Amino acid sequence: MNRLKKILKKTPQWISEEERLKIIEQSSKQVSRGVFFATIIIITSFLPVFMLTGQEGKLFHPLAYTKTFIMIMDAFLVITLAPVLISFFMKGKFRPDNENPINRFLEKVYEPIINGVLKWRKTTIAINVIALVVTIPLLKSLGSEFMPPLDEQSIIFMPVTLPDISNAEAKRILQVQDKIIKSVPEVDKVLGKAGRASTATDNSPISMIETIIMLKPKSQWREGKTKKDIINELDAKLQIPGVVNGWTQPIINRINMLATGVRTDVGVKVYGQSLDSIAVVSERVKKALEGTTGIMDLYVEPVTGGKYLNINVRRADLARYGLNVDDVNQTVETALGGAPVGNTIEGRQRFSISVRLAQDYRNSVERIKRIPIMSPSVGEVPLSSVADVEFVDGPPMITSENAMLRGAVLFNVRGRDLGSTVKEAINKMSHAKGVLPAGYYLEWSGQYENLIRGEQTLMWIAPVVLVIIFFSLYFAFHSIREAFLSLITVPFALIGGAYMIYFWGVNLSVAVAVGFIALFGIAVETGIVMVIYLNDAMQQLIKTKGNSSETITKEDLRQYVIHGAAKRLRPKLMTVCVSLFGLVPVLWATGVGTDVMKPIVLPMIGGVLTSSTHILLVTPLIFLMSKEYELRKYGKIELHEVHH
Repeated sequence: MNRLKKILKKTPQWISEEERLKIIEQSSKQVSRGVFFATIIIITSFLPVFMLTGQEGKLFHPLAYTKTFIMIMDAFLVITLAPVLISFFMKGKFRPDNENPINRFLEKVYEPIINGVLKWRKTTIAINVIALVVTIPLLKSLGSEFMPPLDEQSIIFMPVTLPDISNAEAKRILQVQDKIIKSVPEVDKVLGKAGRASTATDNSPISMIETIIMLKPKSQWREGKTKKDIINELDAKLQIPGVVNGWTQPIINRINMLATGVRTDVGVKVYGQSLDSIAVVSERVKKALEGTTGIMDLYVEPVTGGKYLNINVRRADLARYGLNVDDVNQTVETALGGAPVGNTIEGRQRFSISVRLAQDYRNSVERIKRIPIMSPSVGEVPLSSVADVEFVDGPPMITSENAMLRGAVLFNVRGRDLGSTVKEAINKMSHAKGVLPAGYYLEWSGQYENLIRGEQTLMWIAPVVLVIIFFSLYFAFHSIREAFLSLITVPFALIGGAYMIYFWGVNLSVAVAVGFIALFGIAVETGIVMVIYLNDAMQQLIKTKGNSSETITKEDLRQYVIHGAAKRLRPKLMTVCVSLFGLVPVLWATGVGTDVMKPIVLPMIGGVLTSSTHILLVTPLIFLMSKEYELRKYGKIELHEVHH
């Protein structure tokens, strides 16, 4: 019975409920303000993404909105729900941090390192500055593109032939090309189309062929083959005289055509008043661009060379045979275009029936000249007796923009980044002489147009965002020095991001910029956590030794800075690890969409690693140096309490 009483007897609490709640309240006040402002900073850092327009805006706005709404709710819960949940679940007796084996191991590794850093101050700062300076030429050496190419797991082959090609010849070329394409083992299905589809939005001439190539799963490809290798192999097999090949992907091709008016990666639009002059200028532009590294599928969009059948009536001969112009026009319309003779009804559908001459009687100028016309005076006479029949040259399709006639020189970029390729092309055009006559001008369009727009948006909004982040930090700490101490982690986060994308072989793009934007918010958040705990260590120092240069020595400062950095190592590493654990799996992801996701994630992973290293090692050093300066100049430490 006594034993049962001992078991059921309630052990007295080691701390009273009032004291427990007071400790939770103080701890929440200590951390929640910094975390709240860190959340606001992460939201602010995504402002440039909201400023993006066009294709890049449509792609990244959902990401920005989702993250912003999540972070707003997070900021609200940090100061409301989190302390309540802590009061519910943090009960009983807790072990101190140093009893945790992981904590002991981390502190055992970290303390010698931080001691060495605080001892070798100049060396530490020099290494960090050198690593930061090296990133400048590193970033400049990277290529640039609008968006990383998304692998759609299919190819669209868009060859262009002569504008006066006949229907029969276009059909023959299409069949030959499809047969050659299907001979490649990686190709699963081929679907080709010549000319326009039965829709008003597709204005393709008969000379433009579109072939969609569906590929087999990559597990069935020949060993070592990539999509680029398959395109090169197909391009080599499809070298047909009079046909200029073009390779792209179905979705991006439609986006390019709708957004920029060109169906390739880049187009040089030629504006002027005369189609013949535009054709001449376009050929000059093509000649100037030939041989540029990275430019593939280079061709001039035909603005002349179309064939028109002219039937010019000779009125004097008409009078001789007793005919008029309407008689000739009606005969030509019926023989070549077809005349309706009735309707057929099939259920709810009605179809008109038209009659015209068979193909064999209208497939050449000589046969058209022999089309009979009934004369009331002499009977049947050939069309050539009363009209001249001939083919004349004319525009295959007239394109205009901004009330001006337009031609275009189109090309794709392969084997090189878009930005440097177009810059070299622009440089060649600027040095070329006699290309543009008076009244004509060029405009670079396509993906390069989007790249320039995205860069300009990011360039003017990025400094504004940094200023907003700085003021947010100032309101968090009420100190310019402390705000600068947290903000300085941003350039050091750039180090890891730059190295990561460089060694991964990724070009700078809007996706990479979005990754850096997200990284800066994470880096500042981790820096705030470190500064909070370093300030907490200074408060403990002042409580112990007072706030005077007579009672506080440099060694005291050093010991308490180490204490503030090392004794709260776990929450800082948790902040970093949560980010890494969520991002690293993307590096091993496969499938559609990973091409865009990896450029976003890579700078975040590399930047989190270097910024956390900087925060754990360099931030305590700079903090210590600033406190030594305050002690030496003012005779005391400026204390920045984190309170509501």
